[in-house]
Amino acid sequence: MRKKRKAIYAILAATLLGSMIAGCAGGKSEGTQGTEGTADNGGGEKTEARTLKIMAGVIGGKTPEENGLFEKEIERLTGITVKLEKPASDYDKKLLAAVSSGEKFDLLQISKEKMNTFIEQGILTPLTDKVKGSETLSDPNVIPSEEWAQVETKDGEIYGVFTKYQGGTMPIVRNDWLKKLGLPEPKTLDDYYTVLKAFVEQDPDGNGKKDTYGLSTAGMYELQGFFSAAGLKQRYVEKDGKLDVPYSTDAAIPIYEWLAKLYKEGILDPNFATNDTGKMRDLFLTDRVGMITYWDAWVGMLNNTRKEQDPNTEFEAKGLPGAVGPDGNHMLRRGDPDVWVIPVNAENPETAFEFIEWWHSKDGIILGSLGIKDHDYTEQNGKYELTQTGKEHAMDHGVPFWYNKNVEPPFGKLPGVQEAQDLLAKYASLELTPPRWADAEKIINEYSFKAIMGQMPAADAVKKCGKS
Repeated sequence: MRKKRKAIYAILAATLLGSMIAGCAGGKSEGTQGTEGTADNGGGEKTEARTLKIMAGVIGGKTPEENGLFEKEIERLTGITVKLEKPASDYDKKLLAAVSSGEKFDLLQISKEKMNTFIEQGILTPLTDKVKGSETLSDPNVIPSEEWAQVETKDGEIYGVFTKYQGGTMPIVRNDWLKKLGLPEPKTLDDYYTVLKAFVEQDPDGNGKKDTYGLSTAGMYELQGFFSAAGLKQRYVEKDGKLDVPYSTDAAIPIYEWLAKLYKEGILDPNFATNDTGKMRDLFLTDRVGMITYWDAWVGMLNNTRKEQDPNTEFEAKGLPGAVGPDGNHMLRRGDPDVWVIPVNAENPETAFEFIEWWHSKDGIILGSLGIKDHDYTEQNGKYELTQTGKEHAMDHGVPFWYNKNVEPPFGKLPGVQEAQDLLAKYASLELTPPRWADAEKIINEYSFKAIMGQMPAADAVKKCGKS
C-alpha cells in the first residue's frame, strides 16, 4: 500500500512539473493570447484572466444545482468567474486522480495532512511572502498571529491558508435522555459505561422497545474523549525525539477492553466499524443512539436539524469533555485545519490569492456560512433573514466558524455550540499529523477493530500496532 501510494504521488509530482515546463515553453506573438490563463494588455505585459478552477470537499452548494448558484454568487461578489468542482464522495481519491491525470486547478481545499504530503512532493506554491505582505491575512483580527504555527513548515514556510476556524471533537450526548432518565453527566469511564448502558436498557425514546444503542461511532473516528481516561492522544506525539502513537501503546489496553465490553454487551452500535459519519449522525437524529463522537459544530447543527423538523421537540444534543484522565484533567482534540493551497501549475495564481484574501472578508464569510443571497438568505439594510432552505442548511457552506473578529455571526451561534467550544478552549490541543499518517491509521484501525470486536485480545492488538 505504501509503495503504491508513493508511486501515485511520484506520478502526480512529475505530471505537475511537466505542466509547469509546458506552460513556460509555449510562446505567442505579441498582442495575441499568451500562455494559457493570461492575456497581453497591449504593452507586452501579461495579465491573468479573472477565472479560477477550484476543487473543494465541503465548500460550496449542498447539491450540484446549488453549486452552480454558488459559482454565480462568487462572480457577483468578486467579478471572478469560477468553476467549482465538489465531488459528492471520496474527495481525496478524486482529488488525487484529477491532479495526477494532469488536470489543472488554481485552488484546492485540502487537509493539513494532505498539504504536508503535497509539500513533500513539491507540487504547492509557497505563499509565505504573500501572506506576510497581505494587509488582510497579516491582520491578527482576521487570523490570530499564533494560529499560523499550525500550517508553517519547520523552516517557517507557509503553503496553505485556513479555509475556516477548525474546531474540535468530543462525545456528544442526548442531554434530553440524561434528564429523562435522571442521570448525571458522566465524568469517569465507569460513569460513561453506566450512562450508555442505561440508554440501552431504560427505553429513553419511550417507544416500549429495546431498540436503542448507547454509543455509535464512525469506525475509530474521534474516540479521543474515551482515550482521555488513560491520558492518551490520538495520532502521533513526539517523545525523546521520536514519534509515538499512543493508541498503540500498553497504556491503551484498558480503553480497548472497555470498548470491547460495550460491543459484547450490545451497548456499542454493532455497525460502528463500517459506519460513515452520515450513518452515525442519522442514528443520533432518529432516536436510535444516545451518544456519538463528532465535531463541536455539529452540536448546533444536530439541534437545529431537529428543531426545524419539530419546533416543539425535546431533543437536545450536548458536548461533553470526555472521561477524566489519571491527572484529573480531560483531553479533547483540536482538529487539523483545512487550507486553501495553490498548485505550482495554477494558471491564475495571483487571482487565486486574491480569492483567498476575499474568502476572509465579510462577503466571503457570509457566503461560506449563510450561503447564497436570495436562496439561503435575504438581506435588507443589514438585516438578514434565512429562507427555509437556509434554515435546513444550518448556516454551513464550508465555514460554520471563522477567525475574523470583525465579522459577527448574523444570527448568533446555534444551540449548544458555545458550550462545546468552551470545553475545547479548556481541554483541547492540536495533534501532530505527519504526511503519512493515513498509512499508520489503517494499521491502527485494523487491529483496534479486532480488539473491540473480540477477535483478538487487546494486548495482542496493541503489540501488532506497535510492530507495524
